[in-house]
Amino acid sequence: MLQPDAARDDRLAAYRNMLLRWNATINLVAARSAADIDRRHIADCLQLVPLIPDAGAIADFGSGAGLPGLVIAAALPERGMHLVESDRRKAAFLVEAAAILGLGRVTVHARRIEQAALPPCAAITARALAPLDRLLAYAAPHLAPGGVCLLLKGRGADDELKIAAAHWHFTAERFISHTDPEATILRLSEIRRAGP
Repeated sequence: MLQPDAARDDRLAAYRNMLLRWNATINLVAARSAADIDRRHIADCLQLVPLIPDAGAIADFGSGAGLPGLVIAAALPERGMHLVESDRRKAAFLVEAAAILGLGRVTVHARRIEQAALPPCAAITARALAPLDRLLAYAAPHLAPGGVCLLLKGRGADDELKIAAAHWHFTAERFISHTDPEATILRLSEIRRAGP
């Protein structure tokens, strides 16, 4: 549970308002009202914040509208955050949102994950991006020693874990989502590719 933080809440309100304005033009999210965005998107992403290691860079893969990356950056503005988004229009939104919110530690990488030049990351996040097996292949080269993957997954999380376990060794922790009864939050650590 996050402590009250007026500055964080102001940044998130400004982000939500930007999202609503831009959504009319480039359809960033399905939600159409402030309440929808607050509940379905911002509150959902804020669940990751307490699970993030205390130090080190963070990367968000497939940032899209900034979910969860910009939400995390708004909650942890002192941390280096790397948002990786190949869609140029969405990347433009991320750049403008980070500037307006005063998030000077955010770097937007407008390219595919495989082409992004990232520092070693203490945490890599993703929400509804790709199957776990593929996500681990994207993440492994960018994780610092002891780094973790924090993933917001839907109802297929169990199947994805089984498939990924055939190709990867990892320690998986599961957390209940308080915003979506069908969702699961995964924190994966000690990630390494399985032998031949």
